Amino acid sequence: MGKLSTEELQKLLSCIKKDFRVIVPPTIGYDAGVHLLHGKYVAVATDPCTGVPEEWFGWLMINYAASDVALFGAKPEFCTINLLGPIGTKPESFQKIMKQTCEAADELDVAIVRGHTGMYDSLKDMLGVCTVYGTVEPKKLITPGNAKPGDLILCTKPLGLETVTNFSLTHKEMAQELFGPDKQEELAKLVCMQSCVKEAIQLADVGGVHAMHDATEGGFVAALNELAEASTVGFKVAWEKLPLTQEVLALRNYFKLSDEQLMAMSSTGTILVAIAPEAQEKVTKALKQNGLAAYFLGEFIENKERILIKEGKEVPFPQVADDPYTRILSGK
Repeated sequence: MGKLSTEELQKLLSCIKKDFRVIVPPTIGYDAGVHLLHGKYVAVATDPCTGVPEEWFGWLMINYAASDVALFGAKPEFCTINLLGPIGTKPESFQKIMKQTCEAADELDVAIVRGHTGMYDSLKDMLGVCTVYGTVEPKKLITPGNAKPGDLILCTKPLGLETVTNFSLTHKEMAQELFGPDKQEELAKLVCMQSCVKEAIQLADVGGVHAMHDATEGGFVAALNELAEASTVGFKVAWEKLPLTQEVLALRNYFKLSDEQLMAMSSTGTILVAIAPEAQEKVTKALKQNGLAAYFLGEFIENKERILIKEGKEVPFPQVADDPYTRILSGK
């Protein structure tokens, strides 16, 4: 995985013309945009899907973009699909993925409006792109730029869950050796945790939830930095409070990862949430209804310092995410 630097992304965005109908334009750190349509706000997100387990391709393609829309407080309603393969891709491969896609859309009550399918010389692997649309009342819009000083920092799932799950699927024998056969089998069934649509929609209805961000590429490091940057605040988080499973720690030891890489491990489906302290009980209850725990890791602060508290000492929080996902999934 790889992204352009902030500076290079800013150059790309600089040529986009401002339009009064666009409420949330393309912005670094924002995984969805919002535009005005007949008095309503429409949240829009688009995401690629490639290099994922074949049996989950269509499901992930829908849920990647649907999650981004839900994190803005909008119910995903409509989508378009691009499904592209290398020359020679068998029709059965397209049909299998479209069946998965339709089932995933039905689960979320999302209507597929349009799409495109084709084969291209320049492609080596299957590539899917999904764009999801959903409406939200203006007063209920949530963006990553609304975290406030004093807000608690909440995490909804263990860090690196996506990475250990996909590793268990793609490297079964190695995962059994590292985690044990029973745990490998259990983790291989948790791909559905890489969606945060249901809990994001529920959290958006809880008063005191100010901002949400999915810890996808770059994991906890990228998501927390982007929340702070978008909201012009700083933060303090405690290393000892990070939800790190034994399996994530086993991957760290096997691949000789640093603590910074551990925190940057891709965690799609894990939400970082900025909430008012008085909403802590309500948010915990809402997550429990979805079978999730509430991990409170620290708080946002007024000055722009980004601090990690480790063994009682304050140290700078990593500014750049060194995500080891690709290396881990290669098994090397």
